Amino acid sequence: MPDFSGLPLVIEPSDLLPRLDAAELILVDLTSSARYASGHIPGARFVDPKRTQLGLPPAPGLMPPKDLLEALFGELGHNPNAVYVVYDDEGGGWAGRFIWLLDVIGHGRYHYLDGGLHAWLGEGLPVSCDTPAAVGGPVALTLHDEPTATREYLQSRLGAADLAIWDARGPLEYSGEKVLAAKAGHIPGAVNFEWTAGMDKERQLRIRRDMPQILADLGITPDKEVITHCQTHHRSGFTYLVAKALGYPRVKGYAGSWGEWGNHPDTPVEI
Repeated sequence: MPDFSGLPLVIEPSDLLPRLDAAELILVDLTSSARYASGHIPGARFVDPKRTQLGLPPAPGLMPPKDLLEALFGELGHNPNAVYVVYDDEGGGWAGRFIWLLDVIGHGRYHYLDGGLHAWLGEGLPVSCDTPAAVGGPVALTLHDEPTATREYLQSRLGAADLAIWDARGPLEYSGEKVLAAKAGHIPGAVNFEWTAGMDKERQLRIRRDMPQILADLGITPDKEVITHCQTHHRSGFTYLVAKALGYPRVKGYAGSWGEWGNHPDTPVEI
């Protein structure tokens, strides 16, 4: 049976299919409980996307407490040799957020199934309604700061020549016409490219092949530190994933996102 060595971060259903029984595979489904119950990729373990977030106002996108992450990864059977393959049914937002969490726990062996469940079903591949049992109890994790931009860090970097802030929200949120926090608008210097615009709707929501050129035109280039956000670091899970998949060396997710920035008394905004 083939292993996962040599595969890129973003893989196709044809890459995953012959590896479904690989001993090191932890296959994670981040769709919804109803979607998972109606049929998922065989062997996949469902993770409720809400478990990847703190879920408390004003910044629900912040990371869950360490003990809850240790419980979650214990259920999945986390171990140093695991290879994660992650998918959802929305083009990569929740899957990308989970990959960000894998970076936070220092586990770099992972892949994203391009197009997720839509791509799998589009190729007529089998699904299952079996639910694997939880593997075990909590596992000890070490959390790493590098994948995350805090509000304080981002504020300290505003205006830096080597910084690109990728705002994955909708254009009306960015412009301030749609208000979802105490303040309207965007982080000074942020560039807006709405997350779903990066998905190819003709190819089951796979990542657009021309994303490198799109990002270059926006000034979001590999020589810069890229910090991406939305309202709760869900939509920006996709943009974090895209930048990582393109090999950008310095990528951070701003987990607090606009929920934190737009409700904090000391943050500057632009409209």
